[in-house]
Amino acid sequence: MSLRVRFAPSPTGKLHLGNVRTAIYNWLYARRNGGAFILRIEDTDAERSTDESIRGVIDDLRWLGIDWDEGPEAGGSHGPYRQTERYHIYAEHLDRLLKEGKAYPCYCSQETLSSQREEARAGGHNYIYPGTCRNLSEDQRKEKEAAGLKPSFRLRAGDRNVEFKDLIRGDVSIHTSLFGDFIIVRPDLSPTYNFAVVIDDSLMEVSDVIRGEDHLPNTPKQILLYEAFGYSKPNFAHLSMILGPDGGKLSKRHGDVSLQAFREKGFLPEGLLNGLALLGWSDAEEKEVLTPEELKQRFDIGRVNKSAAVYDENKFRHLNKEHIMAMPSNRFAEKISPYFADKGLLPKKSQGADYDGWLLKLAELVQKRIHLLPEAVEAAASVFSFDPSSMDDESKAMLESDDALRVVLAFAEKAESHDLTTRESYLELINVIKNELKVKGKNLYHPLRLCVTGAASGPDLDLLVPVMELGSRLGLPSKIMSPSKRAWKFVAYLREQGYKI
Repeated sequence: MSLRVRFAPSPTGKLHLGNVRTAIYNWLYARRNGGAFILRIEDTDAERSTDESIRGVIDDLRWLGIDWDEGPEAGGSHGPYRQTERYHIYAEHLDRLLKEGKAYPCYCSQETLSSQREEARAGGHNYIYPGTCRNLSEDQRKEKEAAGLKPSFRLRAGDRNVEFKDLIRGDVSIHTSLFGDFIIVRPDLSPTYNFAVVIDDSLMEVSDVIRGEDHLPNTPKQILLYEAFGYSKPNFAHLSMILGPDGGKLSKRHGDVSLQAFREKGFLPEGLLNGLALLGWSDAEEKEVLTPEELKQRFDIGRVNKSAAVYDENKFRHLNKEHIMAMPSNRFAEKISPYFADKGLLPKKSQGADYDGWLLKLAELVQKRIHLLPEAVEAAASVFSFDPSSMDDESKAMLESDDALRVVLAFAEKAESHDLTTRESYLELINVIKNELKVKGKNLYHPLRLCVTGAASGPDLDLLVPVMELGSRLGLPSKIMSPSKRAWKFVAYLREQGYKI
């Protein structure tokens, strides 16, 4: 059998990071080994499954860069790929088990079963179905159905150890006495998870099932079903859970941990993919910053750790920054432009070649300074706003020397008639001021920064000043002020404050 894996989410809400990591590992395993990756929608929870959630699953996976060989929109020869379209298949399989005596109808009411569970819990025991309906005669069954009782259907579990080799955890053995005869089809004839998943995985020829460790208790039940149908069981690999920084299972108490939330925070798909891949797996060469292509080439399920992984958003942010810095500047410009447009700082559409060229320079200005895409707006704040009165005490202290005031005035006087549209022309002007005033180092550059930004720190001035100058000529919504106008505004402010300049 060729390698075939699947990701089978329930569309009952947003994709959680744990589910996304499962999708990533399945996808990487398939791509590394030349196998097929299947997307199957397990939408049998009629009350909670929605078309909107299905659309959200598809959109999230595509945003992340995950593609599938079979499934919704891709098609395939093993469909349908939505469980609600496969009910006739489940019904056929139930009939088969009933005819072969491997399953039986159970007429115990929910009230009875709940009472038995409470009794077991009160006694400190794990509840196991006692087999009340296991050996009912045909007449007894007819009598119950005549009374209007609708049965659920249970598999005969038998009395044995169920053993399998987990690709991550090694040998596993669980005795059937721990769970007993279990329900495979409900009274409304809807299949339970274990029943449907075994049939679907078998008919879709899934060779390897990679999923979270919360499914470990399901695995022996599913193996019994594989055997009951005479289907070959797949290889199993159960991934460790993801813990939050506090050591508890990652959940909403750690914030919104859905994929959509991370998209909205401004993570790049490749950055988030990288971070999630490292939550429980490590590269053989201990390389951490990995592109999607590198992940596909390097992923080895033998290096997946069976210990729990700890989610650290700071690590995710660091990886995202690395991917931002590695992006081509034109792609980065496209990514950040909407954030500026949403703030009313830039137009929503291109304004022509001059604008596009300027936007590229703006992108280069902030590309190495941010971890998340929305941070570009704050990182570029000095381009769009200028308010000398907002200077802090540290900045004011820089202006106590005569040299600082002389630098400010010299820049204001010379900037009006000097070309500041390129890095080279700006540096040329600064050299002139340095040589004329015999000032250098922080005594030169700190006052210069203050007179064009009003702040003590920020992007490199040789990149920032040309962006300001060119931006001031574009007629943008934000009405960027040129460096020379900023310098004179700064001089006027200092005079108002009593500085002798």
